[in-house]
Amino acid sequence: MSTEPRGTFEVKATRTRPPVVVSADGDGVVSHSGSRLLADLADRSTLTAQLSAVFAGRVAPQTTHDPGRVLVDVAVMIADGGECISDIATLADQPGVFGAVASDSTCWRVLDAVTGADLVEIDAARAAAREVIWAQRAEATGAALPASTVAGSPLLGRDGRAVLVIDEDATLVIAHSEKEQAAATFKHTWGFHPVLAFCDNTNEALTGLLRPGNAGSNTAADHIAVIDAALAQVPAEHRHGYPILFRFDGAGASKALLGHLRGLRDQGVDAEFTVGWAVTAREHAAIAELPEIAWTPAIDTDGDPRDGAAVVELTGMFAAGALRDYPEGMRVIARRERPHPGAQLDLIEERDGWRYTCFATDTRTGQQSWLDARHRSHARVEDRIRCGKDTGLGRFPSKLFTINQAWLACALTAIDLLAWTQTILLHDQPDLARAEPKTLRYRLLHTAARLIRGGRRLRLKIDRTWRWAPVLAAAFQRLHALPTPQT
Repeated sequence: MSTEPRGTFEVKATRTRPPVVVSADGDGVVSHSGSRLLADLADRSTLTAQLSAVFAGRVAPQTTHDPGRVLVDVAVMIADGGECISDIATLADQPGVFGAVASDSTCWRVLDAVTGADLVEIDAARAAAREVIWAQRAEATGAALPASTVAGSPLLGRDGRAVLVIDEDATLVIAHSEKEQAAATFKHTWGFHPVLAFCDNTNEALTGLLRPGNAGSNTAADHIAVIDAALAQVPAEHRHGYPILFRFDGAGASKALLGHLRGLRDQGVDAEFTVGWAVTAREHAAIAELPEIAWTPAIDTDGDPRDGAAVVELTGMFAAGALRDYPEGMRVIARRERPHPGAQLDLIEERDGWRYTCFATDTRTGQQSWLDARHRSHARVEDRIRCGKDTGLGRFPSKLFTINQAWLACALTAIDLLAWTQTILLHDQPDLARAEPKTLRYRLLHTAARLIRGGRRLRLKIDRTWRWAPVLAAAFQRLHALPTPQT
């Protein structure tokens, strides 16, 4: 029997990193120091005080944690990347940075105690804080409302002011366990079907409506409720007599919703809409009657002609009275382009080799190609929803529907805190102002620092070699320089 050893141990270990000696005797080292910026911003914007006022009459004298402060801490935790209530430990385990933070059981009790009436008051508190924030943004950057862009240019109204753009869309959130009102969805999954509204100018999450998974995509009553709630979040100065554009996909093309939007003008809201429009036999018949010369080249996101795409107006091609029940002056515009590989086409599209889409708008002026580019910019709401799902909207943590509704309010607040940070404190840092939550957390929010006590003050010392340390320090300085409303 052979006694020779099998294999070899002659290969030497390769060291590619500097050696370290690990000990557990550090002092004053903290992590997630950048998230303190969000907590302080909530205080500076009066959001914490506004939420505390919601529960002021129901807090017992011996209560340790103010419910409004608890909701703010939950929002900061979500913005920091938390996905469940127990992730509040990220803040609670660092009292030197965040102060006294409620336990996960206390957070659960606060969320459980939020009633439907409380949600209305929480929305009002968020709106009041938003009014302060927009005034602070004007002071810090020179513009309360940054301009949205269409085809590479600012979207301005007839009077030269930046148009306020509200994008509304629904999304599916999968539930991986049994939850109240979770149901089968139209995509054969299981969960919820919330409707959300975002401000395209600032990426703020204005409002959201949590619905069962089997809720309809084009339920007009739900869309109207969301639009009204979104408008209530807009400061009065930008709500009445100010140019506002509502954008929807095809789910918003109901007569009831479009009629409601037109009716807002009677309330002093200078509203216009652009909404996806179904391509049916009527639209195909109108397109077939058009001469080739009627088509105008479409433009891309930079305002340059887009190869293989063109637009044309169909309004005058419909039979008389076809649009009688829709708002007066509404226009229907068609777009055609060569289909990408794998695109699903109907029989007519397969025959002529074009893929057709349509949208409707009540904007009376503007070139068709520009109106098309403006409508297609609605696609940015998909980015807002994707980032929102990385900021609390992608998972509802409780079996109870009421707690999940309260969680939604906290998630919307978390999205706002990130948007406010980027548009006020980081507005001159292009990479960070446009960064998605994951990048923002890595570069700023999760930054480690040393906590120094002295002279009756706390100081956070960020490693000078950290690439984004100067930016984070400057953001804190800007925050403390923001004006506060007189009380």
